[in-house]
Amino acid sequence: MTELVDKKCQVCEYGDFKPFNLEEAKPYLQKVPDWKISHDHKRITRVFEFKGFYKTMAFVNAVAWIANQEGHHPDMEVGYNRCVVNFSTHAVDGLTENDFICAAKVDALFK
Repeated sequence: MTELVDKKCQVCEYGDFKPFNLEEAKPYLQKVPDWKISHDHKRITRVFEFKGFYKTMAFVNAVAWIANQEGHHPDMEVGYNRCVVNFSTHAVDGLTENDFICAAKVDALFK
């Protein structure tokens, strides 16, 4: 599998995309081990913690930039020193490779 950070998200609204089942998602989840898959297997989530509001907001803005570059946008919950990032492919009501590509890019940002 090509490194996820080197891939580009595909437009899934117009293609024949189907959401991953748990078995299809597992190899991708191994590439982003700090992310957790939801019980219904429709999203992946990671909690990021920071030292203060400014660093949290800088991270949120960087994630927004990545999301716009990829055309794939997460749901985020933002607090003073933490940000919860959730990726799901809304067009298929589940997970696709796009979610894992973006998760890998966010992980690379955080390192």
